[in-house]
Order: sequence, then structure tokens, then C-alpha cells
Amino acid sequence: MWVLLRGGYPLRILLLLRGEWMGRRGLPRSLVPGSPRRRYRKDALPALEVPVLPVTATEIRQYLRAHAIPFQDGHSCLRAPSPFVKALQLKDQTGATASFSLFIDKTTGRFLCMTSLAEGSWEDFQASVEGRGDGAREGVLLGEAPEAEDSEEVRRIWDRAIPLWELPEPEEAQLARVMFGLTKVTDDALRRFSVRYLRPARSLVFPWLSPGGLGLRGLKLLSAEGQGDEVHYKETTIPRPGVYHNLFGLPLISRRDVEVVLTGRELDSLALNQSTGLPTLALPRGTACLPPALLPYLEQFRRIVLWLGDDLRSWEAAKLFARKLNPKRCSLVRPGDQQPRALEALNRGLNLSRILRTALPAWHKSIVSFRQLREEVLGELSNVEQAAGIRWNRFPDLNRLLKGHRKGELTVFTGPTGSGKTTFISEYALDLCTQGVNTLWGSFEISNVRLARVMLTQFAVGRLEEQLDKYDEWADRFEDLPLYFMTFHGQQSIRTVIDTMQHAVYVYDICHVVIDNLQFMMGHEQLSTDRIAAQDYIVGAFRKFATDNSCHVTLVIHPRKEDDDKELQTASIFGSAKASQEADNVLILQDRKLVTGPGKRYLQVSKNRFDGDVGVFPLEFNKSSLTFSIPPKSKARLKKVKDDNGLVTKKPSSGKKGAVPQNSETCLGQAHHPYQPDPSKPSR
Repeated sequence: MWVLLRGGYPLRILLLLRGEWMGRRGLPRSLVPGSPRRRYRKDALPALEVPVLPVTATEIRQYLRAHAIPFQDGHSCLRAPSPFVKALQLKDQTGATASFSLFIDKTTGRFLCMTSLAEGSWEDFQASVEGRGDGAREGVLLGEAPEAEDSEEVRRIWDRAIPLWELPEPEEAQLARVMFGLTKVTDDALRRFSVRYLRPARSLVFPWLSPGGLGLRGLKLLSAEGQGDEVHYKETTIPRPGVYHNLFGLPLISRRDVEVVLTGRELDSLALNQSTGLPTLALPRGTACLPPALLPYLEQFRRIVLWLGDDLRSWEAAKLFARKLNPKRCSLVRPGDQQPRALEALNRGLNLSRILRTALPAWHKSIVSFRQLREEVLGELSNVEQAAGIRWNRFPDLNRLLKGHRKGELTVFTGPTGSGKTTFISEYALDLCTQGVNTLWGSFEISNVRLARVMLTQFAVGRLEEQLDKYDEWADRFEDLPLYFMTFHGQQSIRTVIDTMQHAVYVYDICHVVIDNLQFMMGHEQLSTDRIAAQDYIVGAFRKFATDNSCHVTLVIHPRKEDDDKELQTASIFGSAKASQEADNVLILQDRKLVTGPGKRYLQVSKNRFDGDVGVFPLEFNKSSLTFSIPPKSKARLKKVKDDNGLVTKKPSSGKKGAVPQNSETCLGQAHHPYQPDPSKPSR
């Protein structure tokens, strides 16, 4: 993940990532790596944790009462006696007796025992209570052996890293402080958080310590690269980002602490703790995700302040995380010029305690006046590009029309049968996913294996069957993307799909859901209901989900049967007009190959609720990479023209010798492609 340091420090040299620890393979694929955290009944857990019928908090309470198990109701978890601990006199890291050391997530039912570090699903807990399974009554844990490669590499890097103040050359230490913005961070703060510096890679090393600080479970390395006068950060975690569940600073938390500040970066936690003396924790993946596995560690706090960053994306993430943590105890620091990131605020000499006092409560009963909205309106006006959403890297023409991908919207996508709807929408979603948009795919028409193969080919921009020696390299990179797949195939009920989406939003902080396609949910609705009414109900359910969960939903709908020589219109979408009315954006993949010759496709934006811009742009399919964003080198781009009615149409460029097509950056041969590995740089 790349993070741009606002007001970055001048750096004239390019810092290359070096060392044999780079480019490693075979990282752990389990959800919770290594010792001492262990998975209870590993064989009972599915590969993708998306239950068809998730448990509810009411059902959990009823079960505990039915089995005479006492419990305490917390903010996001229920606390109960642990069946895995016999010595009730033991104390956990929060100071509570071990008999109440078990935390059960109210939403998913997953449990974590703070004393034994056993964890598992709600079914595992029921088995342990009822004496079912392999030694469940005795609390036998089927642990995972730690990955030898992980343990050795973590220990080797940690032993080679040294404290920043122990560097033999003062100039090197000063350069490192300038690179990472630590000129005002004291050695005491670095020592307190056990931060080290790895000289061969010129990276800061942040440890992942087990509760109590007794064991080293992983590392995060933060490197810096100079690009012009700016410094960019790059993070590398061991184990992989998806299983790196570290709350940086957790060993420093006392059982008496009732207030904590959550930050998006470890450097911000250092600055905050040094300036205010308050307990601070850094989330493992910044604004990308708050794993539910971390919620038990945050139960003891009566007040949580989220200060995640200085842009609108951080602000949206803070509001999303507050819903998971219980908004009534959360306050949010609104990004602004006088309220930047904590580290930048420290370097600018701002009063961090005063900024914390301006934090706004995340919960309110209702909005009664514009006064409560005026600051958010100002934020959107002063950050127009950020308010427009995340821009596509592969489709610059789409940025000019839609301006960006925004949360809480519904996009309807249609096109003729066989025109490449699934192939296009997979690249459309992959583009966003590579920029950190947590994506959930619901493919009911083709299998997940086939879909993943298509997306991996698009990600690698080439057919991997012709270069199998590079498969592991690309597969490792693809696996690190925040991409998840529903396990459904064929007809499904809308209620089951919505429940799965709700679960994914809670567990994986999903921001984009792709449903391909709506027609596969029609057959499970009541037979007495006509198909038009059933479709209206389904579209309404997706519209409500997108709004309530601040999640973008892209819904693929087949068109009505039209004559081959006619272009599709918004009215061509199957069903009534409700789909186009409810949608914020309507995209149509037009296929003119029957009229103008093979391969003549273009994308039409026929509705754009954000700012009203509509239009079309050409698409040329590259069969070798299965992409629409990288046309074959021999084909020319098409350009915009307007007809007499003012409608945007397309015609081929003149094709004159020496003519430069528009958006030449999307043509092959212009420069090194950003999605292919740069041979001049070492691989991750």
C-alpha cells in the first residue's frame, strides 16, 4: 500500500528495497498464523467464512441462558466463562478473572479466549459446551504449527534490525529521521514502542507482539522511496496483510485504561503518545479494514477516538469502523488543514491535545438542521477530487464521465449476450481492488475458479498458461488483494445473498459488491409473484443495502431482446423502469460487431446522478490479456464527436501517419505498463 506523505521532505536519492528477505514466497495462508494464537477445530472451519445463516446476538444470548452460562453484555462482544481454562485464578491482560475471559462477537458468533488464545466459530463454541467433537469438553485445542519460514524470517529480520539511535553514523540516523518524518519524535518514544531500523532495506521495523509483550508474532516494515521532492511509504508485513492482525502498541495498554486513540499508521501512534501521553493503538491495515478479530482487545475502553488520516477516505473509514465498535462510545477527528495526521501535526507544532478535544461524536439520534451537516458539506467542497471517489487507473475515459467510484451508490450494468459483460466488469472491479477497495464478487453465472482465472490474467496483463514459471509470483500478488468471492452458483434467494453481503461488510469492511447477475435471483422468489414485481423487489433490496451500509453495489442485468442492428438504451434493461430509476449510474456495453464489423464495442454512460455527465468511449478487446483497457497495438483509438442533436458519438480517428491517438498512455508500446512487473525493481 502506498501512502503519500503530505508536505513530504525533499529527498534526492532513490531508496531501493534490498535484502534477501524481499521477494519471498510461500507465506502462510491461514487466517491466524503462528503461536501462541491457535485455531480451535481447524477442520470445522470453511475456507471462506461467509455463513449462509449468520447467528444473531439474540440467538447467542438465548443459547447462553438455556445452558445456564453467565455472560456480560459489552459494546461489540459478549463476555462469558471460558471452557478452555481450568485455573480460574489466572488473570488475563485486562485484569479480569480468567473465568470470564471468553469474548463472543455479537454479529458473527466467533469467540476468542484471552487466556488460552483459543478461538473458533460459534459452532465450535457450541460443540465445546455440549461435549461434542474431538475432546471439546476438555477444551483440547487443535493448534496450528507455526510456519517455519515465517518464524525464522521474523526472528532473522528482528535480530538484524537495531534501534535508530544506535546507528554508527549520525548522518545515516538523521537521514532516516527526515525520510520518515521523525525529526521531532524522541528516542524514548521509539524505545517505548520497540521500533527498530533495518539498515540493508532502509526500513523502520514495527513488531507484532503477543498480548503482554511476551512473544514476537510478526513484523511490519515501512520503507521510503523518493519521487521528486516527495517521499512515498511502502508497507511489507510478515505474515501477509490479510492475516496480519496486530494492534501496534497493545502491550503498553494497562487494564486501567478506559480511553484510547486509534490511528491509521504506526508513526501517528508514536506522535500521539509522545505529545499527549494517552494510550494509542495503530490498526494493522490502516483505513482498509478493521478485522473483527481485534474487537475483543478494544472492549475495555469506554471511549475510542478515531484519528485515521487527513483525507475524505480516512473520514469515511472512521465512520464505518465506528459502527462496528459501537458509535455511542466513538468520537472522530475530522480531517482538515488544521487537523492533519498526528505526525504531521507534531512536525508543524500544532497542539494535538486540542485537536483531540475537537473530536465529534460518531452517534446522534437524528440530524435536525443544516448546522450538523455544514462541516461535511465544506469538506466535500474543499476536496472536490476526493469527494468524487476513487478514480480508475485503467479507464481514464470513465473518470471523465463518472468522475470516480463512490460509496453508497448503485450501478446498473447491461449489455448484449456474449458482448463481454463479465470480462469487462471483472477488470472494472479489479482496477478498484488494486487501489485498496475491498471487493466482494457474487458470480452466479460462472464458477469462482473461472472468474479468478480471468481476473488473474487481467492482473498479470498476459496469459500465464504460457509462462507457468511466473504463476507463483503473480498469484502471491493477487492473493494480497482485498478480494473475496461468494460461494454461490446458480439460482439464489435475495435474502440469502443480502445476509451474506451484510456479513462480508462487517467482517471484511467490503466497500464494493459486484452481483453478476440479477436474473439468477429471480427463480427463488415466490412463484405467485410476477417477474416484474420480483425484480423490483430485488433492485429495491440492493438499493437499500448500498445506502444503509455505505457500500457501492454494481448490479449486472441482462437487457431485453432487441434487434441486432439497434443500439441498447436505458429502456432496454430487462423489467420495469425501477432499475434505472433506483440506479445512480447506468452503464451499457454496446456491441456493434454485427453492423460495423468484429470487435466494435464501446461503453455508454447513460445515467450519472453525481454530476449528470453522460457519453460514450470505445473499448477494444485484447484477447491475450482478456482486457479492455489495453487495446492491441495495431488498432487506433476512437475519438469523441457530436452529432447535430448534441449527442456524443464516436468515429475512427483519421489514421494519418504520425497521428497520435487520444489517451495514448493506454496504448501498448508507449511506456512500461504499470500493471506489469518492472524488471528494474526487485519483486515483493
